[in-house]
Amino acid sequence: MKHVITIAALLMSSIGIAQTECPNAHDSNGDGAVTISDLLDLLGLFGDADSDQDGTWDSVDACVDTGACNYAANPTEACAYIDVLGICGGGCEGDIDGDGICDDVDTCVGDLDECGVCNGPGPTEIVIESITILYDSVYAPQIDTWFVFEVGADTTFSYTCAPYFGDCGDPVSYQGYDYATVLIGDYCWFAENLRSENYENGDVIPSNLSDSDWENTTSGAVAVYGESASNLEAYGRLYNWYAGDDARGLCPSGWHVPTDSEWMTMEMALGMSEAEANDTGWRGTDQGTQMKTEYGWYDGGNGTNSSGFSGLPGGYRFGNFQFAGYYGAWWSSSPDGIDAWYRVLDPSNEGVSRASFYPTLGMSVRCVQDAE
Repeated sequence: MKHVITIAALLMSSIGIAQTECPNAHDSNGDGAVTISDLLDLLGLFGDADSDQDGTWDSVDACVDTGACNYAANPTEACAYIDVLGICGGGCEGDIDGDGICDDVDTCVGDLDECGVCNGPGPTEIVIESITILYDSVYAPQIDTWFVFEVGADTTFSYTCAPYFGDCGDPVSYQGYDYATVLIGDYCWFAENLRSENYENGDVIPSNLSDSDWENTTSGAVAVYGESASNLEAYGRLYNWYAGDDARGLCPSGWHVPTDSEWMTMEMALGMSEAEANDTGWRGTDQGTQMKTEYGWYDGGNGTNSSGFSGLPGGYRFGNFQFAGYYGAWWSSSPDGIDAWYRVLDPSNEGVSRASFYPTLGMSVRCVQDAE
């Protein structure tokens, strides 16, 4: 009986091995099922195709590129692609800083520092406002005692931020005012007269001096021509040389009152010869015309301002105020014995005057950027 069962099993096994499934003539892709793909393959024999296998004939499909993110979407839409932000058809070509904002609309391609400046240098100082110590406690019942211990501290702090300057031509914010800037030669200059009432460290510059006090002081002092608000708006403020020479600084951080040599460098950048620049009195050809504004100078003595210096006739203070509208005068930071070097423009000369005078004279001041 055992042999009969074994033979029957072998017979059934032989039958199973010999039996094969018949392929479906309509299953063109051989996936075991007749689907829309098989139907499209069949219809393709009649002159059309579906190369991206999205169920739409290529002849009526606006996108057949399987690399497109919408190839299987609405057949009337042209191909669209994933942009750098991962958006289908977004069109963004760059996000250098990886912040998820396209570079062409990103207000800061990079990082904002603690002072809110894009790619800025960061704070000059961290100021601790307060420190709060945090404590916890645990009770030991065996000895009926509480143990108090420190678990941490909360610190409140702020930042001291220096004025930040980007490219020459951008304004410089200093003590509540935005100064225009201009590149002349290789140096970046203020294109306006200084008007601050404080040194760079915040100390107040003495003002409202009487005529006699102004003439006799040997400390920094500042004034507005005629103490008139309209003159402040037009010309900025007048400073004696002591203010510009003060260690507390007259210009913002990263800037300084120009030296006599830096004035010469600017004049030569405008076409003055080196020999002329080193001379005194009225020198050059049309450098003064290039530096004067196209308005504001008496007797038709306006300039072209082709340099961008925007020089205006802010006058002097000898003790009393003189010559606004006729003369513009600017200090250098360079002494000349007991005197100091300065520059003058006037309506009747096309050049620039280089001279030295008492440090008590009140003149306009420009700032020039520190060399890197």
